Amino acid sequence: MAAFIITGGFGVLGRAVAAAARTKGWAVALVDVGANAPDDLSADHVSHFPATDLLDAAATQSVFEAIAERHHGVGALANVAGGFAWAHTEQASPDLWQRMYALNVLTAVNASRAALPALRKARGSIVNVGAFGALRAAGGMGPYAAAKSGVHRLTEALAEELRDSGVRVNAVLPSIIDTPANRRDMPDADASRWVAPADLAEIVVFLASDAARAINAVLLPVTG
Repeated sequence: MAAFIITGGFGVLGRAVAAAARTKGWAVALVDVGANAPDDLSADHVSHFPATDLLDAAATQSVFEAIAERHHGVGALANVAGGFAWAHTEQASPDLWQRMYALNVLTAVNASRAALPALRKARGSIVNVGAFGALRAAGGMGPYAAAKSGVHRLTEALAEELRDSGVRVNAVLPSIIDTPANRRDMPDADASRWVAPADLAEIVVFLASDAARAINAVLLPVTG
C-alpha cells in the first residue's frame, strides 16, 4: 500500500491529517523533527520517522527512500511542517527572517524533491500548507507571511513543472487554526471562528486523492 507522507506529523494538524488519511484507507508515514512519536499515534498502517531534520536534504532523501521501500511506493505528500513567529519588521532580526524561510519553504522544498521519484511512479499528489494571512500581511506578520508567500509560489511553480508527469500540487491557505498553542497565545479571541484541524485535514486528504484529479496549482483559502 503506497504511503501518504505527512511532514510535521506529530503536531496537531499533522495528526489530524493522519487520522483523516487513515479513514480513506491510506497507509500513513509520519515524519517529524521530534525524537519520540506520541503514544496515541500507534496504529496499524502508521509508521513513524522521528528525529528527521527536513532542513538536511540528504537526510530527508534517505528517510523518504526508506518510506517508499517499506510501503512499496508513495502516493501523496502533505507538507505540514512549518513555523510561526510574530514580529514587527524593525524588531525582526535577520536570523528570524531566515528561520521562517527555512522552516516553511526549505522544509517543503526538501520533502518535495525527496518524494518526487516515487510520486512520479504513482502519479501522486503534493499538498502544501500556506497561509491565508500571507495573501495580505498584517502588522507583525512580515517574516511569516513572506515565508508562506514562498510556499504559495513554490506550489504554483511545482505544479507547472510537474503537470506533464501527472503529479498534482496544490496548497491550503488556512486562517487561524484552532490549536492549544493558539488558544494559549490568544485567550481573548473567539476560537469558534477558527479552523478546526479535523476540517482542514479533510480538505488536505481530498486534494491528495483521485477525487481531486482535476484540481492542480490551486491555492485554496480555508477560513472557517
